[in-house]
Amino acid sequence: MTAAVPHIIALEDMLAHPEYLSLREIPGLHLDLRYASDNNFIGHDLYGRFDGAYLHQQAAAQLQKAVALLAARKPDWRFRVLDALRPGRVQRVLWAKVAGTPEEIYVADPDKGSIHSFGMAIDITLDDEDGNEVDMGTPFDDFTLLAHPAHEPTMLAEGRLSQAQLANRQLLRDCLYGAGFHGIPAEWWHFDAADKHWIRQHLALVE
Repeated sequence: MTAAVPHIIALEDMLAHPEYLSLREIPGLHLDLRYASDNNFIGHDLYGRFDGAYLHQQAAAQLQKAVALLAARKPDWRFRVLDALRPGRVQRVLWAKVAGTPEEIYVADPDKGSIHSFGMAIDITLDDEDGNEVDMGTPFDDFTLLAHPAHEPTMLAEGRLSQAQLANRQLLRDCLYGAGFHGIPAEWWHFDAADKHWIRQHLALVE
């Protein structure tokens, strides 16, 4: 059975499309878009003139709910957004870097369509009351088992992750899950706003 080809919208058209919202309109966020800098595993800015701080309106509304949940739990903390809508043209650059290596499990095949490219996924962490990135046990885009939520009990038992680091991850998950997002087994920072199969069938991929 062949997967359906998603409807595609050009990045340039997305910017004026009513279904997409700039995250700069949502208070309570620290935008630290790693692929718009050289602080990423590719080593250079992949976004150029594209702002990068966008989500589909459904995901953006859920993120607003997550902001409120975090404010109720930790009033002086805020979310640090590491990546949001990632155009297909950027996803292909990431895939070319890892395809055929053990690291390809961390990057969605652009032929299938990364959920980021639909504006329905977010990479996110937490800042503390001083604006410092909270310790999650690994940095963003760490390609080891330490980053896998599915392996957290083992990493804790082996002393490779601490209770405090896992508590920080759990707070992040509590807020995102409470707003309708769900995580994935291999990346503590990644959250999808809906079922990936539904997204690929019903929403447009931004290219």
